[in-house]
Amino acid sequence: MLKTASAKLGTFVAASALGCLMLAPAQAQSSRIAWLSPERIYNESKLAMLATKKLQEEFSKREQAVKDLAQRLKDASDKLEKDLPSLNELDRGKRQREVVELDKEFQRRQREFREDVNQRSNEERAAIAERATRIIKKLAETEGYDIVLQDAVWASPRIDITKKVLDELDKDK
Repeated sequence: MLKTASAKLGTFVAASALGCLMLAPAQAQSSRIAWLSPERIYNESKLAMLATKKLQEEFSKREQAVKDLAQRLKDASDKLEKDLPSLNELDRGKRQREVVELDKEFQRRQREFREDVNQRSNEERAAIAERATRIIKKLAETEGYDIVLQDAVWASPRIDITKKVLDELDKDK
């Protein structure tokens, strides 16, 4: 009796699954799908361009300081290489340590600079993403989209709403 019940249950599950699969194409045809390119939002919107300009202004002095330090390191290294044959053992060791210390300082400042720029860039992108998400949700509700996708290997231009989101984001600025 148990075997018969489990066999019937298996048949029922299989039949139900087959029925769902048959209904899926009909349901998918009535669904509205949209797609957008987040990279275009982050690169082409006026908000993104303003954020880029803001970050450049914010970090320009530090960037120049890192470049200056790189030049000092290069000059010190070149001078050491040029003077190396004429230096005594004590001076050679001292100058090599100075170049190594300068290199460590340069590496540290460069790493800190990159980390700070990345952190601020991520903060700006998050703010843009938050605004874009509000616009996407509003657009989905008003235009009746059932799903809005961001990542796809390929999407038809027919379902691409990136331009609409960019336009709204630029208005909302």
